[in-house]
Amino acid sequence: MRIVKLTEETRKDLLSTLLKRSPNQYAQYEGTVAQIVDDIREKGDEALFAYTEKFDHIRLDPESVKVTEEEIEEAYRAVDPALLDVIRKALVNIRTYHEKQRRYSWFDSQENGILLGQKITPLQRVGVYVPGGKAVYPSSVLMNVVPAKVAGVPQIIMTTPCRDGKVSPNTLVAAHEAGADVIYKVGGAQAIAAMAHGTPTIPKVDKIVGPGNIFVALAKKAVYGFVGIDSIAGPSEITVLADETANPRYVAADLLSQAEHDELASSILVTTSESLAQAVSREVDGFLQVLSRKEIISKSLENYGYILLVDSLEEGIMTVDQIAPEHLEIVTANPFDTMTRVHNAGAMFLGSCSSEPLGDYFAGPNHILPTNGTARFFSPLGVDDFVKKSSIVYYSEEALRAVHTDIETFAKAEELTAHANSVAVRFE
Repeated sequence: MRIVKLTEETRKDLLSTLLKRSPNQYAQYEGTVAQIVDDIREKGDEALFAYTEKFDHIRLDPESVKVTEEEIEEAYRAVDPALLDVIRKALVNIRTYHEKQRRYSWFDSQENGILLGQKITPLQRVGVYVPGGKAVYPSSVLMNVVPAKVAGVPQIIMTTPCRDGKVSPNTLVAAHEAGADVIYKVGGAQAIAAMAHGTPTIPKVDKIVGPGNIFVALAKKAVYGFVGIDSIAGPSEITVLADETANPRYVAADLLSQAEHDELASSILVTTSESLAQAVSREVDGFLQVLSRKEIISKSLENYGYILLVDSLEEGIMTVDQIAPEHLEIVTANPFDTMTRVHNAGAMFLGSCSSEPLGDYFAGPNHILPTNGTARFFSPLGVDDFVKKSSIVYYSEEALRAVHTDIETFAKAEELTAHANSVAVRFE
């Protein structure tokens, strides 16, 4: 991996390079995605099945597009029992973590007949998108479905691409275990459009969640406003903040765990130690000789892999905050103290034994995270993404009488006389 001494100029170049990975930078595909979305909005199933045949090379109809009970039973027979056991263990951890995020309605009764509050209502129908093109991600099924179930969403539908007419058994089993209600064998921008606008086969949802390729990301961007979305996800990324106490072999392995996702993935080490930097670079070279996705990893590191040398931990923290990474590993002498000084990261992994895949699969926190610097203002997917809040206001006549002239004064100051009148009329 390239080792770079961080300066103001190299920092600016780095941030510019990383931002090129954002879905907002792929305007050349937006026209194609817009056409797909418009066609499905206008033609429904006809366009959905035509695009599925064109892109996924499979012919579907209203009967075959929906995963059947028999297919789920077949998936259970095909899945490795050891994997099923792990899925069930992970589900316990994920469900337990997200149950702590659950919100409740509250009401505050005050003097003179005033009641204020907030009512929490689950979304009624949510669409979960699960990738299935280059790779299969049953872990993403769990991370999307579980918080929706904990939030109390009555119906969760899932779409995922299929190969040769079949969805991966691992994906089907994960979906059934997590509690997805209906699964459809469609993917890509056409699946997003179908869930956003509804077709005779696939019902319109209130919100769409889940990661996907650039076409999925741009489709979510295009339908936002017709439905809610979680975020417009970019390629995966990891930043490791480390000092001389870090184990270079561990750090190298963790950097490569994200580089294998795709050629646009970003893997960055920020360190105060030149000796660690050199050692990590050597370990990366060694791992590359034995890892199965060597070509993807090499391309990812060539494009977006860096070892950044900084003069102090404070400078390292500042750099991390500017990158605002999806995943941040903190491997310093006192990672808990360092963590308190970091402001921007989707998920933080503390210490030498908290490798990023622990969060991907098992620990419990959600692995659907903000990417491309959006950790400055976005949060991980959670229960809050599947509920809405309604403000509750009740004033008795006595309570309103005490303040009505104040309200009228405010309304008149904004030259909104009808507002003022709607209060004043009650005290004529």
